[in-house]
Amino acid sequence: MTASPPLSKRRLSRMLRESREATGLTADQVTEKARELGATKWSASKITRLERDEWVRPKLEDVELLLDVYGVHTLDEREEYVRLAKEARQKSWWRSYDDVIEGKLTGLEPGASRIRDVALTVIPGLLQTQVYARAVIIGGGIVDTQEIDRRVEARMLRQRILDPQADGPKYWAIIDEAALRKIPTETREQQLRHLISIQRSDLRIQILPDSAGLHAAVAGGFTILDFAEDSGLVYTENAVRERVHDDGEDTEAFDLVYQHVSASALGVQESTAFLKRLID
Repeated sequence: MTASPPLSKRRLSRMLRESREATGLTADQVTEKARELGATKWSASKITRLERDEWVRPKLEDVELLLDVYGVHTLDEREEYVRLAKEARQKSWWRSYDDVIEGKLTGLEPGASRIRDVALTVIPGLLQTQVYARAVIIGGGIVDTQEIDRRVEARMLRQRILDPQADGPKYWAIIDEAALRKIPTETREQQLRHLISIQRSDLRIQILPDSAGLHAAVAGGFTILDFAEDSGLVYTENAVRERVHDDGEDTEAFDLVYQHVSASALGVQESTAFLKRLID
């Protein structure tokens, strides 16, 4: 998989939390030991923020200090922590678009082994044509031409992980028929043909027709990200907030909803035929 600094940071936070728990130390005790080693700016709240992945760019000296406190001394043991810290400090392309995108989902996607989308009203960002993406952004109330251009540019760059030549994630999308109806007339045929043309064995699109009636995801769409070496997570968003769900019970619940919705949707070949009929 492609390197993902946010994912490396997330893994590092989890490994450091597990290392502390293995020693039986509380955050207050870690703070005391850190100060004994000469680090005067440590606090229990800092430990908590670090373990919750609420730090921006990990400092190598902080990671190495904690490894000393936790008794992780051998080179082989420390190597993985240091590698993750260095990866987490890398500046990714989307950091240049901080003014127009928050980047939570964009930063995690490259490190995923599989991404599963349930989209109810809008075609998923990874599947949008440039013209349709512009229409969606304008429809969301953005009026500044320069900001619109930058948002479209960032969205197209984000799609590079799905290039057949890239070592990117598998991608499965379930798109409600309502999202197809909302495609503007002038961009409709181009967007539908795009959905047909990009399908392949590791990029599957299913259509959830109106005839399926009420379904398990009526409360809202979501994105599930699976990782080869870490627990999965779920991303949701609304008009005002992005949220990452990483609690095990939550992710299992979303996975079950996805399975139910997938069972209600048309198969891949049926979905392709459905899209072709819409064009005709």
